[in-house]
Amino acid sequence: MPCIARFVAVALACGVLAFALPALADSKKDKKDKEPANKPALVATYGDWNVYRSQSGKARVCYTLASPKTRDPEDLKRDPGYAFISERPSEQVHNEVSFVMGFEIASAEADKDSPDKKKGAKDKKPKVANPTATVGESEFELLPKGGNLWVKNAAQEGQLIDEMRHGSKLEIRAPSKKGALTTDTYSLAGFRQAIDRAQKDCPAE
Repeated sequence: MPCIARFVAVALACGVLAFALPALADSKKDKKDKEPANKPALVATYGDWNVYRSQSGKARVCYTLASPKTRDPEDLKRDPGYAFISERPSEQVHNEVSFVMGFEIASAEADKDSPDKKKGAKDKKPKVANPTATVGESEFELLPKGGNLWVKNAAQEGQLIDEMRHGSKLEIRAPSKKGALTTDTYSLAGFRQAIDRAQKDCPAE
């Protein structure tokens, strides 16, 4: 998916957080919508994953959402992190995976193309590691932009989701611009049911 479309998707996802997260404390499976039709509403909770839905006119959007169970290093100052899987049928978007990390992510490409590197200057910092998503023995390279991550090869999103359906945990590793190597670990309990519900509520058109 073109980068600009991905940025818009994250902006929409942040809108989900603004309206939906206060409802997590009293969430119930298959909760009836209480929000206006154009605001995201929590419709179901399965294990550690929640399903949100919003609708504007005929355009319906569904999100599968979770927070990490652990965040390493524990003493790193950062905003909350989240995992999203987006379903936007009216835009022909399905199974779009993204992660909010809560800090500025270092980019290996930016490091490679810096002026000092072009001049042949000696490295003063360790090589920047590429962000990755890992489920079991399967690893997927992620694309950073600001404080967000997407699957670098969008054609692998379906494969990552399939691994998540059958796995027990998801690990997201990303380097911060300040030099910390971080790991967010998500439980995959309930993920299969959550993604099935999201896809049912927002089927392909």
